[in-house]
Amino acid sequence: MVKENLAEVETRIGQACERAGRNREEVTLIAVSKTKPVSMVEEAIGAGIVDFGENKVQEIVDKYEVLPRNLNWHMIGHLQRNKVKYIVDKVCMIHSVDSLKLAETISELAVKKNVEVPVLIEVNMAGEDSKFGVTPEAAPALVEAAAKLPGIRVSGLMTIAPFVENPEDNRIHFRNLRKLSVDITGKNIDNVSMSALSMGMTGDYEVAIEEGATMVRVGTGIFGARNYTIPGNR
Repeated sequence: MVKENLAEVETRIGQACERAGRNREEVTLIAVSKTKPVSMVEEAIGAGIVDFGENKVQEIVDKYEVLPRNLNWHMIGHLQRNKVKYIVDKVCMIHSVDSLKLAETISELAVKKNVEVPVLIEVNMAGEDSKFGVTPEAAPALVEAAAKLPGIRVSGLMTIAPFVENPEDNRIHFRNLRKLSVDITGKNIDNVSMSALSMGMTGDYEVAIEEGATMVRVGTGIFGARNYTIPGNR
């Protein structure tokens, strides 16, 4: 099932890139494997996937220990400061930096472990109370402050758009995140690259690609509906 689903997602990504006049190579597909067993991750690896996204620190740690080390693990969920130490040297990117305190913790532990961690600033573009992320207005200041910290590299922005029936409803949020990244690029802040735009999930990744996403986070579209009742899942 995973292989067939991936083929479908790949086709749709290619078509979205074509519509937007973009190269397929500009978009990284992150397979969101949260709550999914190692066997399904292995199936995705067999189909050529190397980038995986997880929401929970414990799931990254558990899967990191048993899967090949050449995979790219992306922390895409809300990250508590007391959990940073478990993953700072295991992930290729943290997508969900939403405060200076979190950035400082990542910096401190990255320096301690002698690694440099690419991070994205999470922006709550739709202003949803249920979502984490800074406001668009506060994002440039957080980028600037985080960029001064050792051990981390500000590499772009991330947003989690609202759950909508019609993906077109989220186009405005993706477009505005792209505009925000352009505005921040224009400030020429040291140690900042706005090369990564992590936006778009199973329901709306094609629209996100049309609006400039460089990373799309697809879970259900690849692995099917999630099972939140797996024993020990946290």
